[in-house]
Amino acid sequence: MEEKQYHIMVVDDEADLCDILKFNLESEGYAVDVANSAEEALQKGVVGEDLLLLDVMMDEMSGFDMALQLKKNELTAHIPIIFLTARGAENDKVTGFNLGADDYISKPFSIREVLLRVRAVLRRSSGAIADDEQHVLSLGGLAIDFDRKTVVVDGKDVPFTKTEFGILCTLFEHPHHVYSRHDLIRRIWPTDVMVTDRTVDVNITRVRKKLGPYSHYISTRLGFGYFFDAD
Repeated sequence: MEEKQYHIMVVDDEADLCDILKFNLESEGYAVDVANSAEEALQKGVVGEDLLLLDVMMDEMSGFDMALQLKKNELTAHIPIIFLTARGAENDKVTGFNLGADDYISKPFSIREVLLRVRAVLRRSSGAIADDEQHVLSLGGLAIDFDRKTVVVDGKDVPFTKTEFGILCTLFEHPHHVYSRHDLIRRIWPTDVMVTDRTVDVNITRVRKKLGPYSHYISTRLGFGYFFDAD
């Protein structure tokens, strides 16, 4: 079966940034269109897009206003949105997610981070995934198969426990997002199980050990928690 080519529109008033994103996304096999304003994007039409990378701070119509308009239209309400913006305040993120955003990346960001998040959002949002390979996210010699629950390091299958796999997937799908120990406990462990901070640390150590040469991807932000460093 031929693999689906996803269509992505980048909407940002920074022309140079649009060109950079277009080049890198097309290098990953996506079909990419660019608009330098919300008005231009709406004029071009977004009905056929599989994902929007949408800036917030633009002249005239903001990204938030455009998203609100799209979510009110049944023809475009289903289109996933990732906000790309220099506005990183908590209230702005809350606004974006309340508008139905699927992810929110604050500028400046690494291209690798954007590509990882694009893959994750498309994987979650697609209702027509038929090829097992589309369930696999990879970075260098590290590959995670979300269906088979397997991890491959430099071509070798490495066994992960359910807890270790859950930690790796949580961090991997949201690069640079810092998860506290409490966040990870709430996401990974059953609610009826007593888990200490030390238990989280031990499992992080095991994940790092199993990643071998890629252990540096799991980083610590002292006093805050753990995150996946995609750089």
